[in-house]
Amino acid sequence: MSEDTVLPIPNLSLAQNYFVLSTPSLNHLHQNARKELLAGIQADQMAPYYRVVTTTDALELDQALVARMEKENKEELDKIDERLEEAKKTEGETDIADALRARANYLTRIGDKDKAVEAQKLALEKTPGLGSRIDIVLTLIRIGFFFGDHDMITQHLSQAEELIEKGGDWDRRNRLKVYRGLHLLSIRQFKRGGELLLDALSTFTATELISYNDFVASTIISNVLTLNRPDLKKKLIIAPEVIQVLPELPVLADLMKNLYDSHYDKFFTALASTEQTLLKPNRLLAPHARYYVREMRISAYNQLLESYRSLTLDSLARSFGVSNEFVDSELSRFIASGRLHCTIDKVNGVVETNRPSVKNAQYETVIRQGDILLSAVQRLSKVLY
Repeated sequence: MSEDTVLPIPNLSLAQNYFVLSTPSLNHLHQNARKELLAGIQADQMAPYYRVVTTTDALELDQALVARMEKENKEELDKIDERLEEAKKTEGETDIADALRARANYLTRIGDKDKAVEAQKLALEKTPGLGSRIDIVLTLIRIGFFFGDHDMITQHLSQAEELIEKGGDWDRRNRLKVYRGLHLLSIRQFKRGGELLLDALSTFTATELISYNDFVASTIISNVLTLNRPDLKKKLIIAPEVIQVLPELPVLADLMKNLYDSHYDKFFTALASTEQTLLKPNRLLAPHARYYVREMRISAYNQLLESYRSLTLDSLARSFGVSNEFVDSELSRFIASGRLHCTIDKVNGVVETNRPSVKNAQYETVIRQGDILLSAVQRLSKVLY
């Protein structure tokens, strides 16, 4: 096998199916997820992972199936161990490293987390080539994604960055951007994560981590939230890579274009569909679904309000396709938390904007930074004198 071949192990679509089955509110997706999870486990003979998912009742335990898979696992590992022993006796360091990687990759494929991590680390220690070492660390990151181990992901992302700085090639650098971007989305850092995914849009090759369509969907979801209107059009709406996939992502097409075109009622409908069909069923984005929807609503309100000094509650409600009571309650909440710069005149039914002066904001920033600098100088003077 070529050194540049990246194995799609572990199969991350199975972790997604397991998440769906573990989420009662997604019961309308359970039948298909159960079928795909069982098929994937059987295809890769994943006896250790099968035992994990059956302990949570995501799948029913089939004793005959687990016995057959464990037999297959033992036979394959015995063959690999024989090759490893033969390499230790008669071959050089490169052949030993190849055998160690084969053993680590098989344990990774069957979902035996602890043994796979231990074997990958041993292979990393014995592997001489920088490219192969980077690939091993990327595999450790994927194991972290597969089992939802954020500490493991963070640790090995840092390790991968260090190795790539020593001379990683163009392809591995771009793969790492996708790995880092998805991790950042999973911890609610949409701006930085979106920037990395957008940067990798035209050079995407990390299909071992995420399918191309899902990658484009993640890129749209994160960047619609953080890009301004000119950049939204330039970097997403007219991007060839996005245009190519949009027919297969109609909900995101509606979300993005209706926000840009200021069709706020259609945007709200698309946002609700995005939450139900793309955010809540996604194991990386589900914890942030409510946050995302709230921030997107604030973004839309701000976009409309910045075009007016004042407008009536009636016209605002009509623009968003909601009732006066709903928009009054939501605006009040966002105004109170400092997220919208406007006031509501309940008597006259008018919303008046009061955007803060840019010069005043800059003045306050200078004063605040000056106070910090002065405090630092005073502490330094006490140390010196």
